[in-house]
Amino acid sequence: MTQAPARERQAGVGSLRVTLGLFTVIPVRAPAQIGRAEAARAIRWLPVIGLLAGLAAAGVLLAVEAGGHDLGRRLLAAVLAVVVLTLLTGGLHLDGLADTADGLGSRRPAEQALAIMRRPDIGPFGVTALLLVTLLQVTSIAAVTSAAVAAAALVAAAVTGRVAVVLATGPGSPAARPDGLGALIAGTTSTAVRLGTAAALLAAAAAGGAALGGTALAWRGVVAVLAGLLVADLLRRAARHAVGGLTGDVFGALIELGATATLLALALAT
Repeated sequence: MTQAPARERQAGVGSLRVTLGLFTVIPVRAPAQIGRAEAARAIRWLPVIGLLAGLAAAGVLLAVEAGGHDLGRRLLAAVLAVVVLTLLTGGLHLDGLADTADGLGSRRPAEQALAIMRRPDIGPFGVTALLLVTLLQVTSIAAVTSAAVAAAALVAAAVTGRVAVVLATGPGSPAARPDGLGALIAGTTSTAVRLGTAAALLAAAAAGGAALGGTALAWRGVVAVLAGLLVADLLRRAARHAVGGLTGDVFGALIELGATATLLALALAT
């Protein structure tokens, strides 16, 4: 009777290690190669990775803002928080954003667009996307005058971007290539997993908002999270139309755009 739960816990820890290895720079003992079955289990842990990264960034933000709360201090705290998120992922998702912007922005046929996304250099669309997303993230965080709400917004944004990836790994989102990360995780999650993950995110956003600012902030939190998921889904649809499906770069872009839209929506609503 005790062996099954023990095996389940061991499998869960293994899946978490795989997720950390795939989506962060944290050194973990993960398998050198994984298949779709392992990827399907690992992808469920992605929102947890967002939670941990968001908490780390929020801690830095609160520590910096503890020394003062003027606009300059809030901007510095926001920049350092974004730096923490970037360092924890090794810039992986920002790189995916830049490559996706270059590929989709080229408006070339699918094969040519995918080839552009594989290039090691960054084109004008990629540079513009990186600049705009970074500016929006920093200024949106700094625009929230309450340090506690800004910290919560960071956590919500980090988790929302990862939940967007979980939602994009259903059977309706094929891989654009037969290889790479996109092919490994595309179409791996069930409807129950996607609905459960989305419901948990919305419930957490409502509960966190209510705890910090009552019913009004709870609704704003829910709307902001929905805005992040909507923007990410629009990118998913655009990628499927332009290149026939999703790639590892597109998944990275989903995380960044989903997080940015969440932060922007919260900043505009508070």
